[in-house]
Amino acid sequence: MVIVTGSIASCSKDHQKIYQQWFNYVDSDGDGRITGDEAKKFFATSNIENPELKQVWAIADSKRQGFLGFKEFITAMQLLSLAQAGHELNADLLRTTVDAELLEPPVMEGLDSLLVKHRDSRTNGVPETNDILTVQHVPPKNFFASRLRKKTSCHVSLDKVTSIVDGLKRLYNEKLKPLEVAYRYNDFASPLLVRRLYKYFWPFGLFKFISSLVFWVSYALCYSLKKSVLKYFDHHMQTNSDFDAKPMVMLLGQYSTGKTTFIKHLLKCNYPGAHIGPEPTTDRFIVVMGGPDERSVPGNTIAVQADMPFNALTTFGGAFLSKFECSQMAHPLLEHITFVDTPGVLSGEKQRTQRSYDFTGVIKWFAEKCDLILLLFDPHKLDISDEFKRVISSLRGQDDKIRVVLNKADQVDTQQLMRVYGALMWSLGKVLNTPEVARVYIGSFNDKPINEESVDSMGKELFEKEQDDLLIDLIDIPKKACDRQINEFVKRARAAKIHAYIISQLKKEMPTMMGKSKAQQKLMKNLEDVFAKVQREFHLPAGDFPDVEHFRQVLGAYNIDKFEKLKPKMIQAVDDMLGYDIPDLLKNFRNPYDQK
Repeated sequence: MVIVTGSIASCSKDHQKIYQQWFNYVDSDGDGRITGDEAKKFFATSNIENPELKQVWAIADSKRQGFLGFKEFITAMQLLSLAQAGHELNADLLRTTVDAELLEPPVMEGLDSLLVKHRDSRTNGVPETNDILTVQHVPPKNFFASRLRKKTSCHVSLDKVTSIVDGLKRLYNEKLKPLEVAYRYNDFASPLLVRRLYKYFWPFGLFKFISSLVFWVSYALCYSLKKSVLKYFDHHMQTNSDFDAKPMVMLLGQYSTGKTTFIKHLLKCNYPGAHIGPEPTTDRFIVVMGGPDERSVPGNTIAVQADMPFNALTTFGGAFLSKFECSQMAHPLLEHITFVDTPGVLSGEKQRTQRSYDFTGVIKWFAEKCDLILLLFDPHKLDISDEFKRVISSLRGQDDKIRVVLNKADQVDTQQLMRVYGALMWSLGKVLNTPEVARVYIGSFNDKPINEESVDSMGKELFEKEQDDLLIDLIDIPKKACDRQINEFVKRARAAKIHAYIISQLKKEMPTMMGKSKAQQKLMKNLEDVFAKVQREFHLPAGDFPDVEHFRQVLGAYNIDKFEKLKPKMIQAVDDMLGYDIPDLLKNFRNPYDQK
């Protein structure tokens, strides 16, 4: 399974040295990135027409990062060589048509003299200037030029923005994060610790039975404890590690449905900590990711590493972290995708055994971070247990990420497979509350040959096509990662804005002096009416509002009177970000040959 068109591994060491020298020349600021403007000037020395150069950039920057790293630069150089040789460029050319190791570097007109001049200037300490290539990055003009900047003196710094992801980081820190902090959005979006404190000290079900005195005593206790651990909520803010994380694929299913075997099948080898068997062998969450060597990192260690996107998992407590593990190994596939292997969902008598941590909450957290969620079934495990129903319910809002895999399909013959498929669709229809039919991939995803005693030639051909379709879906994940980051960022911004409207409306309806306790109870009881009022006043879509019961439960741990009033400038900043800044960001980091 190949994810990218080319890599350092498919290039000879001698050519790598040449390309490294070229790369360092173009990358004048030494940040390891070649921007579109820099690449455009350098590619022009190949004397290839712009339509082909546009294709070179599109293939090399398949992830739509807005820049070329060294690996992508090698891919671009190999494509330039093929274009000069008369090949028609396409994404499959380097891995299907030619031997990339035998490709000679492209002919770049005047490059040798430029390199000599560049070396001499560095030796003499004189900055390099020439007419063909000026290797100084100039930020795009009018970038983040929003109406907010015209009204205020505050604006986003553009000096180091060299990619779409960098732009999103700056937009988040400068415009979205202040709104989230002001209205405590993260406490409501990921209310793990608050929910636990509130569960023990002030259950919402006792509203009708407790007096105002107990109300405030309970609130004070919960609020004081919440303040003492407030620093933990910073983990729910978006961090640089969240933006820089590789795309993740999570596998869910009952035990012995082939989750671990599926990962092994894609990697063509075992990973550290992998256990396969008919019993529930995987009893922990294992994140399988790339690393310099093979090792297993305990959950408590990986959760506190700043460069890993797992800091927020500390709020699930030590019981979960003891069941969490990171498996690292050097593998080409893991350079682009991270897999999340999960414990088998319990069924039958087993599901009566209580887990020592919030299993459904952990699944929901990973689902929000993942780019793809695979639900695995096998022909003999089609029943959806109560725990599995809760797990699937926790995936609400992530419907576009879900794919269903009917694994081990070669264990039944063709006639039985048709019945199994129908039974699976019937079961899913009761738990997946969507009008669309879920996409189901049928096959046997392991390293063993297909059982030809059960499957005829037609079934074998079907399995092969289904497997190819699923692999194409996986191959597209890194290419779509940037688009999904933008999508999730916009979704988060809209949710935070609606949250601010709701909180400010609750604050607005609180009395100034007396009767605050009763007013808060009444507001929480009639929270549906508050949602409807906000929706009508600000013309917001009902589908973007949070779950009422969930919001009510978390709100119970707070004093509404302590919340902020509506801050129009913060709302306007987010509106400008969505309406102007993000479109400008995408425009300035698109294919450089699309720009006029």
